[in-house]
Amino acid sequence: MAAPDVAPLRPGDPPRLGAYDLGGRLGEGGQGVVYLGTGPSGEQVAIKWLRSDLAGDPTMRERFLREAISAKRVAPFCTAQVMDTGVEEERPYIVSEYIEGPSLQQRVQSSGPIAGPALHRLAVGTATALAAIHQAGVVHRDLKPANVIMGPDGPRVIDFGIARAVGASHTLTSQPVGTPSYMSPEQIMGHPAGPPADLFAWGCTIVSAATGRAPFGNDTMPAVINRILNAPPDLGNLAAPLRDVVAACLSKDPHTRPSAEQVLLRLLQHSAPGPAILSEAAAVAAPEGPAPAAGGPTTPPGVPVPPPPQPYPTDPGAYPYAQRPYPPPPYGASPYPPSPYPPPPYGASPTVAPHPAAPYPTVPGGQGEKRSGGRAGLAAVAVVAALAVVAVVGWLALRPGDTSGPTVPIAERTSEGVPSPSPSPSPSPTPSAVPTTGLTTTKLPGVRATLYEHPTDPMTLIYYEVEDTAKNTWINYPRNSRTGSFTKSTKYWQQSISPDGTLSAGRNKNYTDDDFHGIDIVTRATGKVRTVKTVKSPLTYEYAEWTRDGGRLLLSIRNPGGSTWTTKGFVVIDIATGKARVKQINDPAIKEGRFYWSGDETMVATYFQSGKKSGVRFYDLDGEIVRTLDHVGTPYNTSSGLFSPSGESIVTDCPDATSKVCVWDATSGTETTRFGSDCSKVLGWWDTAHVFCWTTPSSGKASVIVVDLDGATVRTLLDTSQADLLGPFYVRAGTG
Repeated sequence: MAAPDVAPLRPGDPPRLGAYDLGGRLGEGGQGVVYLGTGPSGEQVAIKWLRSDLAGDPTMRERFLREAISAKRVAPFCTAQVMDTGVEEERPYIVSEYIEGPSLQQRVQSSGPIAGPALHRLAVGTATALAAIHQAGVVHRDLKPANVIMGPDGPRVIDFGIARAVGASHTLTSQPVGTPSYMSPEQIMGHPAGPPADLFAWGCTIVSAATGRAPFGNDTMPAVINRILNAPPDLGNLAAPLRDVVAACLSKDPHTRPSAEQVLLRLLQHSAPGPAILSEAAAVAAPEGPAPAAGGPTTPPGVPVPPPPQPYPTDPGAYPYAQRPYPPPPYGASPYPPSPYPPPPYGASPTVAPHPAAPYPTVPGGQGEKRSGGRAGLAAVAVVAALAVVAVVGWLALRPGDTSGPTVPIAERTSEGVPSPSPSPSPSPTPSAVPTTGLTTTKLPGVRATLYEHPTDPMTLIYYEVEDTAKNTWINYPRNSRTGSFTKSTKYWQQSISPDGTLSAGRNKNYTDDDFHGIDIVTRATGKVRTVKTVKSPLTYEYAEWTRDGGRLLLSIRNPGGSTWTTKGFVVIDIATGKARVKQINDPAIKEGRFYWSGDETMVATYFQSGKKSGVRFYDLDGEIVRTLDHVGTPYNTSSGLFSPSGESIVTDCPDATSKVCVWDATSGTETTRFGSDCSKVLGWWDTAHVFCWTTPSSGKASVIVVDLDGATVRTLLDTSQADLLGPFYVRAGTG
C-alpha cells in the first residue's frame, strides 16, 4: 500500500477523494488504484479506491470494505493503520497510514536476495505480524512479498482485501483468492483456509526473500499448483535454524504446521519469557543490530536456564487452528472440528432480566420489537511485539480447559426427514456506503411515526405492529411490497413476512378444535391460507424467523404459565410440505431466550443462563446441543438481530459493560469489537459494518438509527413519539 516511487496522476484520476488531496499513484492492483494523498492536517496517507468496474458487484464491495474492518482489529505496529473510509462516485475508498518504503518484492528485485541478520529480522517481524493478526481473529489469506512493506521501523504486513474472520470458509472453485505461488494446498483444493494457510504463505515469502524465487516456482499456474500439491519446496541456500522453521511451515498438511506464536518463539530460540528473550529480541529487531549468536544467547547470572527448544509436535490436536475434515492423503483422514480461539477474560456473567409479555384474552400474545432498557505504539522495534506474543502464549497455557458443554461435529449429526440445505450466507451490502441524502419520507399510518428510506438501503421496513392498549391487542401493518404502502390488519396477533414478500405467517388468536396453536401460511397475492399445527395448549409460540430462501420458518416454543413466559424449545416448519418439526427442550437454562437461525441455517441458537455461565448455545434440528459460547453477552431478543449478514459475527450487549454493544466471532466467540453509542436496544445488522437500533426516548421522542461499529450515528431510519407502542420489523433488501 506504500512505495517510494509515486507516479503522476493519469487522465480520469480525481484530484481529490473526500477530504484528501491526491498527489500521485502509489500502485494499482486487482481491487483498485492506490493513491498518495494529503489529509486536512497535512499528513500523508495512502488511499485505495475500488475500481469502477467492480463497484457494482456487492460481493466485491463487501470484500473491499472488509479490508478496513479487518485491519482495524490488528495491532497497528503490524499493519498500515486504517484512518478513514468513504464513498466517491458510488465507489468506496479506504484511507490508511502511509508507510514510506518499498515492498519486499521491490526490495528483492532492486537489491537482490536478503541474507544474514536482515533476513532473520524480516522473519521475526513478519511472524510477529501474523501472530497479532491471528490473535485478532483474522486470517490474511494473501500474504506475499508484495504485501510486506519494508518500513523505516520494520516490516509491515498490508492489504487485507481478502482477509476473513477465523472459521470462515471460501472455496477456490467459486472464486479464487490469493496468489498461486504463495497459496497453501488447502486453498488450492478449495478447503477452509485458516491461520495455517498464512504460515504456509509466510514460509514461501521468506524463501522468496532469501533466494529471489518462490519455493514452488512462479512460472505457469498449472505447474506451480502441481508442485505445491505434490513436490517438495526448493529452499535454495536457506540456512538453519530458519530453514527448519520454514520447512515446517511448508508442510502439505496444515495440521502439522506450527502456529505463528510457535514460529516466533522458535526464531527467538526460547520457550518462556525472560531477560534472555528481551536481549535477543532487541538484538534481532533493531534495524542495525546483530543476528543471534550461533550458540544462542547467554543467560544472565541468577536467571534460570530455559529448557531447550522442543521439536514441533506432529499431533494435529496440538494446533488450535486445525480445520478438518480434509480429503485423503496428503492431508490425512481423521475428522474433528476446529478448536475456537480462547474467550477474553472478561468479568462475571450478566444478570438477565426477563422480557415482559402482555396478557391476551384468548391465546397468550407475543412481543413486537419494541424498545426496552436503558442507554445502552506504534512499537519502533519488534521486541515489544515479541514480548506481547509471549505473554499471550503464556496466558493461553495457563487458561483452564473449556467446560462449557459438548461439542459435536456437524458432519456427524443428521436428521431424517429434515431438509439438508447448504445455503451460502447472503451477500452483504457494501458497508460504509450508508446514504444520508436523497431519502424518501413516509408517515406511517396508525402511529405517530415517520419513516426515512433510500432505494439502496440493505434493510427495508416490511411490517410493523402497533399496540392498542385499550383493546389489549396488536394492530398489524404489513407492507404491500418493498416500497409499497402499509395495510391495516387485525386478524392475527402478529405476522411475519417472508424475505421475498410472497408469504405471510400469521400468529392465530385462537387454538384449533383439538387444542393445537396453528400458524397460518398465507399466499399474499391470492389470500390462500394453509394452517400448520405447532404446539398443544397450554404452550404457544412466538418470534417467527424465516430462512433466507423462505423455505423454512423457525418458531420459539413458549410457556405462558405464571407471571413470566419461558422458552421451552423450537418448531421448524417446512413450507413446501406444511410439516412442523416440534422440539421441546425442557431446560431452564434457555427459559429467557428465543431461537434464531444460525449463520448457515443448519442449526438454531438461543441465549442460555446456567449458574454463573451464560451466553449463546447452538442446537441441531433434533434439539441436541452442538456447541456453546459461554462468555458472550445477552442477545437483544429481536427478529434476526443476532447474526450478521455473512453469519460470521453476532451482536450482543457487553457482559461486563451493559451500556456498550459487543460484536463476537460467531464460531469462536472471540470478541472482535465493542462500542458505546446512542443505542438503547439493537434491532439487528444493517450490513457487515453497521447495526441499527432504538435510541433512548428524549422529550417524548425516540428514533431507529444506523450506527457504525465505532458507535457513531450514521443515519436516522425512523422517528416516533410512540416508541412504547411501536414494533418495527425489517427484512434484508434483495429478498423482499
